Amino acid sequence: MQPNTAAPREAWLDWLRIISIAGVLFFHSAMPYVPWWWHIKNAATSNILMEINDFLHRCRMPLLFFISGTVSYYMLQKKSGAGFIAIRCRRLLIPLLLAMLVIVPPQVYMERVSQGYTGNFLQFYARMFSTGAYPKGDLSWHHLWFVAYLLVYDILFAPVFVWFNSARGKAFLQRHHWLATRRYIYLLMIPGVLIYTILVMKYPATGDLIHDYAFFPYYLTFVLAGFICIAHPALMDSLERNRRLSFALALLTLIFINYCRWNDADPWGERYAGQPLNMSFAYSYLAIQAISGWMWVFMALGYGKRYLNRQHPVILTYANQAVYPFYILHQTVIVILAYYVVKAPDGVGMKYLFTVGSTFFVSMSIYHLFIQPFPVMRFLFGMKPKPREKPVVKESSTPEIAAPLPVTA
Repeated sequence: MQPNTAAPREAWLDWLRIISIAGVLFFHSAMPYVPWWWHIKNAATSNILMEINDFLHRCRMPLLFFISGTVSYYMLQKKSGAGFIAIRCRRLLIPLLLAMLVIVPPQVYMERVSQGYTGNFLQFYARMFSTGAYPKGDLSWHHLWFVAYLLVYDILFAPVFVWFNSARGKAFLQRHHWLATRRYIYLLMIPGVLIYTILVMKYPATGDLIHDYAFFPYYLTFVLAGFICIAHPALMDSLERNRRLSFALALLTLIFINYCRWNDADPWGERYAGQPLNMSFAYSYLAIQAISGWMWVFMALGYGKRYLNRQHPVILTYANQAVYPFYILHQTVIVILAYYVVKAPDGVGMKYLFTVGSTFFVSMSIYHLFIQPFPVMRFLFGMKPKPREKPVVKESSTPEIAAPLPVTA
């Protein structure tokens, strides 16, 4: 199939992508200081940071996967199906391998040192390939699980994406234009809500791709929804029109979830300790959790389309190029910093602010000084080649003399 004519990319999606990566920075920077398990832990923790992370956990990755679906659509406007797979392998597989071999090992090493390992990093690296997969072993992709999942989604569903770009696929979307009318747009979340509700109780998140039986198909629904919504712009228009309703439903579901959490009234809370699990309540609670995640995504898309469609040639272009390398780098910087920061006597708030600020500064400095200027580094971190500068044609300082007119008889 021949590639389609390129469609203009919308600035608001790029802004949302940048905001989502910023959310990931705040989320991971807080992980050493919340009661949940993480690679490096501070002695004291913060319930306030835990509540912020609990909220971010519901929507940050779904929003990123949704936006990734729109990115796949735009790529297919310039590439054939085979070309699309090739460029996704170049931009996703190569950075993933780089991360597993270079970026992530320092994270695992610092965690092992905090657990009592006494060897140096070179000794750790030499044994890393013989220990097996993390967490029992030392070989891992850690936060790059997102890249691994996206790569598999794009390879498996490339034929589906190509079909949606064909005449038959576009006719199919046009026949289902009714989804963009009234409030039918919310039907798009039904597959994701059902998958989450039915499977997540039995199959918690693993991030290992192979055994992630609930979250692998759950996140896929966001990628497909993103592709379909951008392929049929009326669906995005519907999200914009219904943004206030999405916000209201997102807020109501969040209030319900937190009321249950804070009062130990969720299906697994202390209020029901020692009692048989109420399955109908448990499934209803999980369904509301999934609906809440979708509502926050729909809200962000609706308000983003309404208010963020602003072009800024300098800031937007620079930030949009930087977010992917920044994502690859940021957690390694956090883990290394946190290993030393948690030993300081300062309060959790100061440590968190230091972690956020220092991670942003170090990660952006590495990007700006060592990745962005060099073609090889851009290739390894999944960036587009640096555009060639057009040669400047200097004007001659000597004025041209017009040729004389021919003499006529």
